[in-house]
Amino acid sequence: MNPAEAQAVGESLYASGFRALEVPLNSPQPLRSIEILRSTLPADAVVGAGTVLSVEQVRSCHAAGSQIIVSPSTNINVIKETVALGMDSFPGAATPSNAFDAIEAGAKNVKIFPAEQVGLAGFKAWTSVIPQNIRLLPVGGISEENMFEWAEAGATGFGIGSSLYKAGRSLDDLKKRADKLVDAYRTIHEMRKSA
Repeated sequence: MNPAEAQAVGESLYASGFRALEVPLNSPQPLRSIEILRSTLPADAVVGAGTVLSVEQVRSCHAAGSQIIVSPSTNINVIKETVALGMDSFPGAATPSNAFDAIEAGAKNVKIFPAEQVGLAGFKAWTSVIPQNIRLLPVGGISEENMFEWAEAGATGFGIGSSLYKAGRSLDDLKKRADKLVDAYRTIHEMRKSA
């Protein structure tokens, strides 16, 4: 995402039902995109930064209005600074040991990354040892076709990447993809409520 498209992309995703949006720091002018999303989306939209690798980046993202910090790794210093600044941390973990290190540092959410590598069987094993109050969110290869399998395995949310957004994708295509993902998520949520 870049600042020129941030508002239109954000409003489209919000209209489809997304309430949390992540701007990767490896995109053009990400802090400006975060500022634009925070200033143009309704108050119930959570705007965050992704691919956050350092404490300095955490501070810059916080200053831009980020409410969540998503990382590809379990960087203890990034987690602690994120929590100290009052934001939610979503550190990446590829093993249960990574997840426990993240929890010890203060994370209440763990990004299972790359989910394709961990696999459903591996993820199910994680859910038997990770405390129930910790949200486990698979990221990497998640789409409306496999969300149900991950939810049945214990996922409490999802990180959606290229199956939703890619640079140059039209707003019409983005909306169609967003609607399918939100419909799948809502179906999962309704199934859990009735269970």
